[in-house]
Amino acid sequence: MNIKILLSGILLCLNAFLIVSQNNISEVLQSIEENNSTLNALRKTTDAQILENKTGIYLSNPEIEFGYLWGKPDPVGNRTDFSATQAFDIPTITGMKKKLADKQNVSAEMLFKAERMSILLEAKKLCIDLIYYNSVLDELGKRLSYAQRIADIYERRLSEGDANRLDLNKAQLNLLNAQGELKRIEVERNAVLSKLKQLNGGVEISFDEMHFEAILLPPSFEEWFDHAEQVNPILSFVRLEVEVSNELVRMHKTKRLPSFSAGFMSEKIVGEKFQGIKVGISIPLWENKNQVAHAKASVRAAEARHIDGIQKFYMEMKNQYDRASGLNEISQNYRNSLNSSNSAELLQIALDAGEISLLNYLNEISLYYNTVDLALQAELDFQKAVAELLAVEL
Repeated sequence: MNIKILLSGILLCLNAFLIVSQNNISEVLQSIEENNSTLNALRKTTDAQILENKTGIYLSNPEIEFGYLWGKPDPVGNRTDFSATQAFDIPTITGMKKKLADKQNVSAEMLFKAERMSILLEAKKLCIDLIYYNSVLDELGKRLSYAQRIADIYERRLSEGDANRLDLNKAQLNLLNAQGELKRIEVERNAVLSKLKQLNGGVEISFDEMHFEAILLPPSFEEWFDHAEQVNPILSFVRLEVEVSNELVRMHKTKRLPSFSAGFMSEKIVGEKFQGIKVGISIPLWENKNQVAHAKASVRAAEARHIDGIQKFYMEMKNQYDRASGLNEISQNYRNSLNSSNSAELLQIALDAGEISLLNYLNEISLYYNTVDLALQAELDFQKAVAELLAVEL
C-alpha cells in the first residue's frame, strides 16, 4: 500500500517548477548592469585608461626659445635670439603608436567585460536561488496547510475521545516542523534579495518567479567551446596581450632609427641680423638599450599566459559541461520517477479513511517530501551549473 502510494504520486510537484515560462532574470541583470556601483566605477576607470593609452602617440610639443642679451661696452649693443623647433619621429613609428594604443584600448575593454561577466554571473545565480526558494516556499505552504489540517483534526478527535494525546503530539510536532522550515526558507530568501539589492546599487528588486526556464545543453561540447573561446573576454585579453607585445617589439626595433627636429632660428645684433632654418638629429645610442630584448621576453611570457589560459578554460568548461550533463540526468531521473498524482493528497485521503495510522502517514509523507526536496535541489544545481557554463554569453 505504501509503495503504491509513493509510486502513484510524485511527478506533479516537479512538473510545476519545470514549466517553460517567461522569467525576468534578464530584466534583473539589465537593472544591475545599470545600477551596480562597482560596474560604474570600472566603466569610468576603463574610460580613463583608454584616454591614457591615447596619450603619447602624437608629436611632442614644439619648443620655442627667446634670448635677450645686454652687450658691454655699450657701443656693442644688445643681442636678441629667437628659435622655434619641432621634434618628430619617422611616420612608421607614429603609425605604430596609434595601432598599439588601439589594441591596448581593446584590452582595457576586455578587462571591463570580464569583470562585468563575473558580476552578472553572481547576480544570475542569485536569481536562480530565488526561483528555487520561491518554489520551495510554495511547496512548504502546501505542506503547512496539510500539517495544520491534521493538527486541527487530531485536536478535535482528542476532545471527542477518538484519539490519544500521543497522536496529537505527533500532529503538533509535524505542524511545528512545517512552520519552522517555512520560516527558515523565508530567511534564506530575504538574504538572497538583500544581496541582489546590494548588487543593484541599493535599489530594491522584486522577484517572484517560481519556475525554472527549460534549458538544453549544447549538443557538442567541442563545437560550443570553439565559439566560447572566441567570445570569452579573459581569453580575448590574453590573446591581445600577445599582439600588444609583438607591436612593442616592432616599435622598439624601429626606435633604433634616428629621430629628427626642424625649425626656425634668428639672431639680431646691432647692425646685423641672421635668420634661417634649424635641423637636428637624435641618434639612439644608449637610451633604448635592452628595450627590444625586454619586448621579446614579454612576447614569450604573453604567449605562455595565452596557452595556459586556453588550457585552463578548456578543462574548466569541460568539467562544468560534464557536471551539468550529470546533474541534468539526475534531475531527469527524478522527474521520470514521479507521476501526475499528488501523493500528499492521496496520503491525506488514506489517513482520513483510516487506511493508515498517523505514524505511517508521517513516515510516508516524510519520504515523499524528501523526494520532492531532492528533486528541487537537483534542478537548482543543474541550473547553476549551466549558468556558469554559459557565463560567456552574458
